Amino acid sequence: MSKDHPDGYLKNEREPIHKRDPDERKGDFEEIWEQKWDEDHLKSQGERCMSCGTPACMSGCPIGNIIPDWNDLVYRGDWKRALERLHATNNFPEFTGYNCPAPCENTCTLKYNDDPVTIKSIERAIVDRGWEEGWIEPDPPQQRTDEEVAIVGSGPAGLAAAQQLNRAGHHVTVYERDENPGGLMRYGIPDAKFSKAKVERRIDQLRQEGITFECGVEVGEDIPVETLETEYDAACIAVGSQKPIELPIEGRELDGIHRAMEYLPRANPGQSDGMAVPEAMDADGKSVVVLGGGDTGADCVGTAHRQGAEQVVQIELLPKPPEERPDGNQWPDQPQTYEKSYSQEEGGVEEYCVDTQAFRDTDGDGAVDTLVADRVEWDEGEDGDWEKTVVEEDIHVDADMVLLAVGFTGPESTPFDPLDIEMTENGTFATDDSHMTSVDGVFAAGDANSGPSLIVWAIGDGRDVARHIDEYLTGETDLPPSLETPNELVVSRQ
Repeated sequence: MSKDHPDGYLKNEREPIHKRDPDERKGDFEEIWEQKWDEDHLKSQGERCMSCGTPACMSGCPIGNIIPDWNDLVYRGDWKRALERLHATNNFPEFTGYNCPAPCENTCTLKYNDDPVTIKSIERAIVDRGWEEGWIEPDPPQQRTDEEVAIVGSGPAGLAAAQQLNRAGHHVTVYERDENPGGLMRYGIPDAKFSKAKVERRIDQLRQEGITFECGVEVGEDIPVETLETEYDAACIAVGSQKPIELPIEGRELDGIHRAMEYLPRANPGQSDGMAVPEAMDADGKSVVVLGGGDTGADCVGTAHRQGAEQVVQIELLPKPPEERPDGNQWPDQPQTYEKSYSQEEGGVEEYCVDTQAFRDTDGDGAVDTLVADRVEWDEGEDGDWEKTVVEEDIHVDADMVLLAVGFTGPESTPFDPLDIEMTENGTFATDDSHMTSVDGVFAAGDANSGPSLIVWAIGDGRDVARHIDEYLTGETDLPPSLETPNELVVSRQ
């Protein structure tokens, strides 16, 4: 799409949609984002897009979003067409518009020596406008096949696969072990970052399109896992990557130490299915320590703030990233630089190069009250490996509650053991180029297939697996492809 505003980036400064004031927002569980945005503001941001001959932003997007087109359409005020272009590659743009770290912005050509286009803000504004105007409606297929497909897991990968296969005319049943569908989008992301009403309206859309949801049903326990082979023509395992990394150190068994994914679903009102917060998961008045410096750790920090924690300390074993790109980390690689999380903007303490050694119960009540750690420094050895050296021992930190957000290793595969599916060394389901596992007709997608990754990767993987399943069932497919082979120099699939 040609543009008549190649100098828009010279006339307009970058200005994303703003967050609410930190002191205000940490007192409630409402979304951190300002809910009102000005159309002229977004038009000026769309004008900043240069319509590059080679749009690096698209190679930075794991699903190949047609970013320059919808930037230009917003600039021209054609919001409905912008929504159509957005939906052409992304089933759930609000999932990414609110939660994606925006690798596309880091590869925007302007990022080479200027501020990039506010792609994430524009994406969010387009889909929000679509819901407000009633443009997003159920789109059931005109004809149905006789094929039955089961999807296990209702996170972003499972939902994307389900919607695509349903639109191809197949009968799709989604199995979810929790009481409500949504997976990561419902139970893993705090309300402050993403309202659960946004998940509900997409689920309602999918139901109206003809998808069946069976919730509170765990495959392998409530129904035999063999059902996937005997009662369905194809199946897709999209259970995410929920097996946590263990921290086998002294005192791990003490009360008051919780995994992040035990805490977050019970501590956030929109995720707790209306149940009261258990006392053990309430940070009110407590000294809270969060182990892990990633997004999940940040969500624990933000939730503890909202519960009224007296103090929140977030600990990371590795060094603090630099403010500027280090040598060898040049555009268009993703920047290995420091960025303060939304929750640290609200207060709290960040500690880097801290190696936790033990949890202690000093008053003998069976609950943690102290974390013991060493301060370390990291040096690169002659072989290129990084080595740590202790520079201060026996640091004590008050800790009435400890939240473990140290990552995940892969999917919980045990329920699928009777199918004897081959696994990779990383603990994910081994698949071929068509996403099929070693069991004929059983596919895998999302984090269960690739390991822990971004929401946008999961959506793309769900779209890809749907295309392969459709071709497996019918011999051909009209479903659109996703960006299956991204530029590895641009996006790291970790």
